[in-house]
Amino acid sequence: MSASTAGPAAVEARGWGWRHASRLAWALHEVSFRIDPGERVLVLGASGSGKSTLLHGLAGVLGGDEEGESTGELLVDGAPASATRGRSGLVLQDPDSQVILARVGDDVAFGCENLGVPRSEIWLRVDAALDAVGLDVPLDRQTKALSGGQKQRLALAGILAMRPGLVLLDEPTANLDPEGVIEVRDAVARMLEAQPATLIVVEHRLDVWLPLITRVIVIGEGRVVADGTPDAVLGVEGARLAAAGVWVPGFAPASPPPPLAGPGEPLLSARDLAVARVKGQPVASGIDLDVRAGEVLAITGPNGAGKSTLGLTLAGLLPPAGGRLTASVALASDIGAEPIRWASRELLTRIGMVFQEPEHQLLAKTVRDELAVGPRALGIPEDEIAARSEELLARLRLDRLAQANPYTLSGGEKRRLTVAAALATRPRVLVLDEPTFGQDARTWKELVTMLATLRDEGTAIVTITHDLDVARALHAVTYGLGAAG
Repeated sequence: MSASTAGPAAVEARGWGWRHASRLAWALHEVSFRIDPGERVLVLGASGSGKSTLLHGLAGVLGGDEEGESTGELLVDGAPASATRGRSGLVLQDPDSQVILARVGDDVAFGCENLGVPRSEIWLRVDAALDAVGLDVPLDRQTKALSGGQKQRLALAGILAMRPGLVLLDEPTANLDPEGVIEVRDAVARMLEAQPATLIVVEHRLDVWLPLITRVIVIGEGRVVADGTPDAVLGVEGARLAAAGVWVPGFAPASPPPPLAGPGEPLLSARDLAVARVKGQPVASGIDLDVRAGEVLAITGPNGAGKSTLGLTLAGLLPPAGGRLTASVALASDIGAEPIRWASRELLTRIGMVFQEPEHQLLAKTVRDELAVGPRALGIPEDEIAARSEELLARLRLDRLAQANPYTLSGGEKRRLTVAAALATRPRVLVLDEPTFGQDARTWKELVTMLATLRDEGTAIVTITHDLDVARALHAVTYGLGAAG
């Protein structure tokens, strides 16, 4: 029987650990557990605890000696995980990073082709996989036309078509709207029903996965700190885990107090604004809103509604596709009222942007140097740059990672780094696209508290988010975009 049809896989870690090449500290060490074939396991832990590293190790994609060093053993069906890649299928948190080919059918077939599945069988598997995850679109549909939730189901279909014995999901719903989260969870359930496999899911928000999983493993300080049934782990250890930053039902983090004062004047105003990524193809129109000093504006709506495109337009990085976006004299001074016409240096101190995908704005070789990029472009003295950097490193719990390569950080750590880098130039307007994705309960609270402080200091904040708890915690004015037409 071939590896791809051998049924659910067995997984075992025997004192396993991994250290990234650029780090002194081990991401994981002395990790030991056994997962029997067919188990459905949720892996929890604070941001940066090593959850994603574990999944990448099981998928065999951590790299060779140049990327880091390992200790102990990480086994799939009794063999080293790095030698059993055909047995594992990994789905990442960013839907766009997993789309390889231009058409849906070709994308789903890609993994099968790499495994050498006979061509006559590949398309039978493709049809069955798309049906199992509920992605009812033509095989020649352009992958770029899919919504975020559809792209995650596409990734699941690609994994299912390969028929792995081990399915690994690394925060697969992090950037999805509430409806998309349920869609992906249900697609996973259908996938496992159609093709039984061992399941390991990494998520911060666990409520949605509780009906599907049978076991919880908690990682803390690089090792297993709790392991058992959901009731046992969350019931007995709930308070301790919540204190360590794990999201536990019934232990919601405290919200900051209401604004100290009412909002100030509008710094940006949109009137009958239309926004587009591709010229002549607007994704949202008829937008009327004000971005006010000392106020948080939350832009909400389903995947595909144009929220990120609106954020990039407000930040002066995309031209309006129609209507007007104007800056007040207080923000623009004497450089003109249209942000799209401002030079990058002029934008730095006026409008800061944090992209949805952190990797899209990482530029330096260390975390500390990343925070200095913007201030150096402004010609700020080095002693002032150092002072700003140290303050931001401490406030966002990045000080222990100051010399690390930004690309070796966890998803949540990268997000905090990009927020810190935007704040380093002290812009009057801050636009953040999904600022809290990948955050544990503790860093979520710290990030929200910091945004509330900035609001009270007079910064205008725009947050594009599916996390409605953020909007409530920041007492935000909400602007909802409808589904893209």
